[in-house]
Order: sequence, then structure tokens, then C-alpha cells
Amino acid sequence: MPIRRYAFAVAGTAALLAGTVGCASDTTPEPTTTAAPVPSPDGGATGTAPGSVIPGDSGGVTTTQAQQLCSDMEAQLQNWRTYTPTIGKGGLNTVVGTWAAQNGINMIDLVAHKARIDVITTAQCPDVRDGALYALEIPDLASGLIGF
Repeated sequence: MPIRRYAFAVAGTAALLAGTVGCASDTTPEPTTTAAPVPSPDGGATGTAPGSVIPGDSGGVTTTQAQQLCSDMEAQLQNWRTYTPTIGKGGLNTVVGTWAAQNGINMIDLVAHKARIDVITTAQCPDVRDGALYALEIPDLASGLIGF
């Protein structure tokens, strides 16, 4: 009986994401800042300033938005380790879909460029990304995104 419950949850998550994609706007907010080095305590430059755009093909996602995605994923890592990778992938899709909706990310563009999730998490939280890859048994986050 619990397996049916999990299957229902995965199916519901997929339906929710499909509905979210249909509600996406056609415009992506233009980034207002560019990545700027943040001085480290030893005088070197590391990281990027809060609110600046993640470098690379991140779709204009800011470090603040990226940190929220990382926090949301980190909060789910234990669940993903506990359940099967199939169930965990549904959770990954829920986290990414919710994060995108909360931050005004163009879902249609994200579907077309799902590797951006890997770019964002590699830049902002490589340890959380690695934990998710291990728990979900996938080579990259993009491959775990269904419907994307």
C-alpha cells in the first residue's frame, strides 16, 4: 500500500509541474547587476556579491536566488537519501519547480535549458549538488528533471 501512495505522490508532483509550466510568463527579468568579486579575508577575490548574477549560462539567476535553491535542496537531501531515487527525483522536480515559481523564473526557458540548474548549483553550492547527485543516483541534476 505505501508504494501506491508514493506513486500517487510522484504522479501528483508531475501534474503540478506540468500545470506550472503552462502558467509561466514569456519574459525573463533582465539581470540588474553583474557578477562582482567579493574580497576574501586574505585579500583574494572569491565568490560573488549577494544579489549579483551567477556567471555562466545561469539564465540571469542571482546569487540570492541561487542560495534559496541551494537551501531548498539541502533541506530535502535526507529525504532523498531515505527514499528510492525515483521518489527523490520527484522531490527534485518539486523543489526546482517551486523555486522557479517563487523567483519569477521563466519555466518555459528553464525547460529548454535545464542544465542551468547544474550551472547554478555548481557555482553556489557544489557540496549540496554532489549530495543530491549521490542520493538520486544521477550524473547531473538536469537528467533528474522530468518534464523539463
